[in-house]
Amino acid sequence: MGAAEQVLYFRLIKALPDYIVLAQVNMARVLNIKPSADFHEWNNRINRLSFDFVVCNRDFSVVAAIELDDASQHNFYQQDADAKKNKACKDAELRLIRWHVKLLPEEEAIQAAFSEHLITKTSLPDPAHDEQFDQMLSSVG
Repeated sequence: MGAAEQVLYFRLIKALPDYIVLAQVNMARVLNIKPSADFHEWNNRINRLSFDFVVCNRDFSVVAAIELDDASQHNFYQQDADAKKNKACKDAELRLIRWHVKLLPEEEAIQAAFSEHLITKTSLPDPAHDEQFDQMLSSVG
């Protein structure tokens, strides 16, 4: 983990003591595919992608994924990866939070982001539509 990731990790675990915070989690570990979906197509799309952090309830049900953005977000390949992450999270109804490395939230802001009234499906990103990808993703594992 880089310096900014370490800072955010320790802020997350301090701000969210009732949650489990996991770092560098492969997306395939968090998202499930429908049984009828083509595994190889799904694997090619998201298997090499990961979330910087995943926040879980005590029963390990996933509450949200967190991405830490930096200057690489201007890179075409990173933009493509981000679009795939946004799309996968939207389709799986998984909340994705993005914070910039230069604007790391303090503990109070983290707690506010995880307050009950903010954790809703309406907070999901709205990336471009891809029907084939829609069919492959089902729910948060």
